[in-house]
Amino acid sequence: MAKYDISTVRHSMAHLMAQSIQQLFPNEQIQFGIGPTIENGFYYDIEMEYRLTEDDLKKIEVKMLELIKAQTPLIRRVVSREEALSLFSGKNQDLKVELIKELPEGEEISCYEQGDFIDLCRGPHVENTGELPRFVKVMHTAGAYWRGDSDRQMLQRIYATCFNDKKQLKEYLTFLEEAKKRDHRKLGKELELFVMDPSAPASPFFMPKGAFVYNELIEFMRRILKRAKYDEVITPQIADSALWHTSGHYDHYKENMFFTNIDKREFAVKPMNCPMAMMMFKHFKHSYRELPLRYADFGRIHRYEKSGSVSGLTRVRTFVQDDAHIFVTMDQVQQEIRELMDIAFMVYEHFNFTDVQVNLSTRPEKRCGDDATWDKAEGDLKAALDASGRPYEIDEGDGAFYGPKIDIKVFDALKRSHQLTTIQLDFQLPERFDLKYTEESGDEVRPVVIHRAILGSIERFFGILLEHVAGAYPFWIAPEQAVIVPIKSELHLEHCKKIQNEFEAMGFRVRIDDRNESMGFKTRQIQKAKIPFMIAVGDKEIEEDAVNLRAYGAKYGKQVSLVELKAMFLELNAEKLPKGLR
Repeated sequence: MAKYDISTVRHSMAHLMAQSIQQLFPNEQIQFGIGPTIENGFYYDIEMEYRLTEDDLKKIEVKMLELIKAQTPLIRRVVSREEALSLFSGKNQDLKVELIKELPEGEEISCYEQGDFIDLCRGPHVENTGELPRFVKVMHTAGAYWRGDSDRQMLQRIYATCFNDKKQLKEYLTFLEEAKKRDHRKLGKELELFVMDPSAPASPFFMPKGAFVYNELIEFMRRILKRAKYDEVITPQIADSALWHTSGHYDHYKENMFFTNIDKREFAVKPMNCPMAMMMFKHFKHSYRELPLRYADFGRIHRYEKSGSVSGLTRVRTFVQDDAHIFVTMDQVQQEIRELMDIAFMVYEHFNFTDVQVNLSTRPEKRCGDDATWDKAEGDLKAALDASGRPYEIDEGDGAFYGPKIDIKVFDALKRSHQLTTIQLDFQLPERFDLKYTEESGDEVRPVVIHRAILGSIERFFGILLEHVAGAYPFWIAPEQAVIVPIKSELHLEHCKKIQNEFEAMGFRVRIDDRNESMGFKTRQIQKAKIPFMIAVGDKEIEEDAVNLRAYGAKYGKQVSLVELKAMFLELNAEKLPKGLR
């Protein structure tokens, strides 16, 4: 059994990396920020004029191994606030001085010394550098604003990883290589799906192929919602700020919203669809017979995300959710949530997400409403989860400001977790918007609102799915389903056009590659584009009313009759609907 847990080891490694940088660049005035552990590694933020290169990262790694070999003790010192300020201001470490000044009065302040390096730190750490493993890799650098504030200076963040044995390090580096190949930003450009441009920060431009996939994801959910008796609505993009005061977003979410002034009135671009659904419900009288009332909304929403936190399609400033708001009676809550869970798991299975984790997220510190209402909402969600029979965990404090929620994560092909489905139970907004429906007795009472999204952000799910399938989309959603290649362009082209017309008439997406290039070149291009099938046509195929069919990833093709091929394609295309709905 290891003497230290991996977090302690990595924390100590972060100090070691900072010491290595200090020794390698003695003539640079380096400001040291923070060096925390993260999943599978650690990083250190530094500020210095010189920009680190790939060669520098290798030198840092070598120096770290030298310092491990030196077996330098790590000595913990408890100091007063005045001593700490004097120590780090004397070393011109302004970032450390800032951190010290913000420590609460009376809190113990400790530093760790290792040779010529000293750092402000609570610990714990290993006792000497010789206890650290030699299985370390300095990975890359990135820009990071100090304290995550875009108004502060940009620092250099150096990422690294380490493990307690060589095998673990090798497995992790192999995982990173595979993740790099699957990176949706890389695949998005290679497969001509989407592009990003500084003219519209964190706002993707979907190319024709990407737009097809994007729209098909929405249509996939529409097909499910139609069966589940949802009504789709269309709502405004902007609304007077008074609406967002009523909903509570102005007080609890303002920093993530975009605002504009029109006719001397302040308006906000909607960051969520919820208030729009409340307003539509409020405009009409409703009876208990109408409930559950399910409003699906694929409206575009905008949220301000700091430039340092945006990333490809997974964190953007404009996106569409497969959003819905369900108005129910108290007696209908548990049944509705069980049905939502069934829909969610049906969708996961369809996209081959087999590893799923369910969390019940409870009241956050910053919230609206009284504790009694929160007790009721959390109790109902818990009861619904218990009745569903699916295992779940409690995620304390991670609910929305207006209600608790069920959060569901899926694990992709590389075992990385992604938050997808959210089901939120809301007693607050019906109260704030004074929503009512008429009971059988004739009394007017408040409905309960269930907010839910299954895929979540379509943009984000697009990126997750792209990485999950490594760019090789299932047949039914692939922008191009097959490419027909005449073996000798001039001789076989007319027959290829006949096949193309027949398949397009059946609704399949096929094209002909009649370029004056070799079959080997065309085959490599089609495989690189990750198109599900390549259909080759020559004399033999024309004579036998067949094709030579090669699937993506296959080494060789096989002869298939046109009748068989049409049946196969029809069966694959049927996956537009999940198994349970066909």
